Amino acid sequence: MLLIGAHVDQEDPITEARARNAGLSQFFLGDPQGWKGPKVAYPGGAEALKDAAGEAGITLYVHAPYVLNVATSNNRIRIPSRKLLQQQLDVAAQIGAAGLIVHGGHVLAKDDPELGFENWYKCIDRAEIGLPLLIENTAGGDRAMARQLSSIEKLWQAIGAASGADQVGFCLDTCHFHAGGEELIGLVDRVKKITGRVDLVHANDSRDAFGSGADRHTNLGNGEADPDGIAAVVRDAGAPVVVETPGGVDGQAADIEWLRERV
Repeated sequence: MLLIGAHVDQEDPITEARARNAGLSQFFLGDPQGWKGPKVAYPGGAEALKDAAGEAGITLYVHAPYVLNVATSNNRIRIPSRKLLQQQLDVAAQIGAAGLIVHGGHVLAKDDPELGFENWYKCIDRAEIGLPLLIENTAGGDRAMARQLSSIEKLWQAIGAASGADQVGFCLDTCHFHAGGEELIGLVDRVKKITGRVDLVHANDSRDAFGSGADRHTNLGNGEADPDGIAAVVRDAGAPVVVETPGGVDGQAADIEWLRERV
């Protein structure tokens, strides 16, 4: 049976999952645009959330803040990013999360992309990874580490030599690949030839045209991404699925049903 859910508010991910007739919840541990350390908003803290999720049969995923960029040569960003990523890993493990999702980041315009891959190697090699760390493909940026398949291949080669590489997985976002210029039909096979795995799917439609580089999600079947391609990715991946779409409970519940009818 397809394990599927949505990105929800962090205060009570158990109730949010039930409201959407879902089996999982993804959420932030704090401000996605800020540098403060992670905080469990659920009443009673990490242990209470872990116990409640276990009793309810709800799988939890944590999304790291968007500000993280461990690839950059900018020390004022890279060093705090490593610190905050470790904090996120530690707290996500405390709540019993099935994975922590983080974006691949990018290098500065003046930098050789190889520096970004090396920085990712150093990050993974030095981190204490107590749960799967899932690197997500991104929609835009010519200097991005995980937009194009060719870059993802170089990233995986770099990470593969690091201690802890076995705990690094892949999160496939359909909107991001559409915006990045990759056809969705057959995409899972192309990704797996590089990463060997797809651990989580972010099933999102795109408000923008193929190859636009724009990261703007919309509800499934209402955007520019190939609906058959979205369904094919979910079916072929055989992994848990998160919808990160607008509309709150009603909009996301409709997207969850949209997928269930097609997969």
